[in-house]
Amino acid sequence: MRELGKLYGLGIGPGDPELLTLKAYRILTTVPVIAYPISENGNSLARAIAAKFIRFDQIEIPICLPFNVKEPSQPYYDKAAEEIAEHLKVGQDVAVLCEGEPMLYGSFMYLFQRLSGQFPTEVVPGISSTLASAAMLGVPLTYRNDVLSIIPATLDEIQLRDRLTVADAAIIIKLGRHFTKVCKILDELGLLHRALYIERATQTNQQIIPITEVEATEVPYWSLVLIPSQTQGC
Repeated sequence: MRELGKLYGLGIGPGDPELLTLKAYRILTTVPVIAYPISENGNSLARAIAAKFIRFDQIEIPICLPFNVKEPSQPYYDKAAEEIAEHLKVGQDVAVLCEGEPMLYGSFMYLFQRLSGQFPTEVVPGISSTLASAAMLGVPLTYRNDVLSIIPATLDEIQLRDRLTVADAAIIIKLGRHFTKVCKILDELGLLHRALYIERATQTNQQIIPITEVEATEVPYWSLVLIPSQTQGC
């Protein structure tokens, strides 16, 4: 009986290729097959991060994912899982590149759910953009017994307000078209003066802009608002 290939979920960090772990680098440069998400226009941040490490003889599987929240993503993940499975069945290891940390809002999670029960699987942790952003902004997130909340901006206003009301420190992700709504709530809660905005953290086109000067229509998906703790350090 043919030995099955192994599925790897590689966390490749938020953008700077030098933030790849040694383990992710080793696997990325030795597996015969790599897969990565692409947008409808064919762009792939994951591939761009790893581009200089990809060998010419590696098989590449672009995974087209809808970034339109109104379109169901299940059929896309089903199709990608089927294509990846064909390589695993014949003994070829496959590494799926995932921006940030695979198990924290990572696209790899949905392939993991579909394939890990059938094939040997290993997840390699990566640096999340949430934590990398704190480093880029130069602010400690939490002290002592603070609780950190990671909140998707896609929540409705009531949920956002409720969660931010009780947060010691917070990171609001998936901003994009929800930026105006987020700023409105932060202002209502008296948090706007603490809020820090960053987009494309660690990438060559990273920008840190005072939140009151951000043009709402230009806010990309790869942006977040960080509200650091008010607790004082030792």
